[in-house]
Amino acid sequence: MNPSRKSKIQNLPRILFAPLPLPVIEPILSKVVRTISHNRPELTNRLGVHKYKSFVIDPINMPFVLLLQPNPDDPSLKAYRRNRLPPFDARIAGTLLTLLDMVDGKLDGDALFFTRDLIVEGDTEAVVCLRNALDDIEGSIANDIADIFKTPGRAALAAVRRIKGEQQGSYEHDPA
Repeated sequence: MNPSRKSKIQNLPRILFAPLPLPVIEPILSKVVRTISHNRPELTNRLGVHKYKSFVIDPINMPFVLLLQPNPDDPSLKAYRRNRLPPFDARIAGTLLTLLDMVDGKLDGDALFFTRDLIVEGDTEAVVCLRNALDDIEGSIANDIADIFKTPGRAALAAVRRIKGEQQGSYEHDPA
């Protein structure tokens, strides 16, 4: 894949989601976090004392960040514009596809951190607990999220994975 196409693919999420008003996606995010919390209580339980922390999930190629509060009594996932970051205990940043693959268990968070493909700020102990909780999950959280939205969700996830596959293929053939 040529560098221009790769750059366009990496910036696609920012372009697609930029015009979207955040109140439009709030109900979607709420449904996702509540469904995952209900169907996968082991995730929150595995966080221990960190289940009441606030995690900024920062897909750096998106026009907004997500604030995850996994509180089992009232889980929330909200979007914020980049210039209005909410208070947080920890921040995890990487491209959307990198974060997706990490949640999916396809990429090692430690390796991503050391290659600087993943940035962690704040309470690193909380981030490690979150990563370990995700690693211990059977199956795929990304698939679970796609399943919430049935056929359109599964098709969107398949498209994202195809894009990721194209990017990985470009690295394999890139002599640089």
